[in-house]
Amino acid sequence: MIPTRNRPVLVTRAVRSVLAQTLDDIEVIVVVDGPDDATCDTLAAIGDDRLRVVALPESGGAPNARNVGVREARAPFTALLDDDDEWLPEKLAIQLDLAKNARVPMPIVASRLVNRTPRAEFVMPRRLPAPGEPLSEYLTVRRGLFHGDGFIQTSTIMAPTELLRRVPFTVGLRRLQELDWTLRALSHDDVDLVFAAEPLVLWNQDEDRPRITFDTSWQHQFEWLQRSRPLLTPRAYAALTMSVISSMAAPTRSVTVFRTLLREARRHGRPGVYDYLAFVQIWLIPPQLRRSLRDRVLKRPGANRAAGPAAAVPQERQHRVATGRAGEIGA
Repeated sequence: MIPTRNRPVLVTRAVRSVLAQTLDDIEVIVVVDGPDDATCDTLAAIGDDRLRVVALPESGGAPNARNVGVREARAPFTALLDDDDEWLPEKLAIQLDLAKNARVPMPIVASRLVNRTPRAEFVMPRRLPAPGEPLSEYLTVRRGLFHGDGFIQTSTIMAPTELLRRVPFTVGLRRLQELDWTLRALSHDDVDLVFAAEPLVLWNQDEDRPRITFDTSWQHQFEWLQRSRPLLTPRAYAALTMSVISSMAAPTRSVTVFRTLLREARRHGRPGVYDYLAFVQIWLIPPQLRRSLRDRVLKRPGANRAAGPAAAVPQERQHRVATGRAGEIGA
């Protein structure tokens, strides 16, 4: 399922990566988020009866578009894709196999991805969850100055359509949409997170390109974090406050904001050493320089050693790769 608006060339590339999957019997739902004749015309020219376009009369944002697409889905499983990303050909087959072997009725199946930026290319997440590790900490806590180890991104997610309907995306939330959805879904007893060890998605990050979810205020995201505190461990709450929220707030250069976020992390969270170090460097180092330093660190020889298919995966969690049955995936 792909939400899009005013990016016909990019969404065409995304759609073709889905149509090229090793599974043939799939439906591809593209939700056009508001009036956009150019995109509708371009998609119509693809001429594949597996592609279905849903055009909304007005824009409601990416979360709303995803919810609409999920309601339209007819397959038991739905996989999500952003319009500027791509899937590798075996993504759906591998994830469907993992879902069938999951130990819970409602598995969220994610994967590693290849993160392509204008300056570097590297595999994320750096490692997979350890047995018994709180997933909110895996997804948020840093173990390095410029990066964390855990990660989930929208274009990697496949989940039962029933679960996506039970737990819709939060309309109006501009950032961290996949984290918000994952945390809320994981609060249900019949849900767990499963990772494919190999990278199955190309995450194309052109930082000069506008995104549906790019702009938002730090205050709005801070309010979301405070509402989400019951879904997070104190360690995870401190990490999000001092890294993600702080990176959004740092351009204010406000001492008051600096103190507010530090006080929040200490009062309701449990910061670690890397949280304090990250917090300070976020407020002291300009964002562009910080991104360059991060990419330089992550693309060092050996920095992605954890990205191999079996790395960081306990033996009992290494899954075989097989082709899933057709007709069970909606995209």
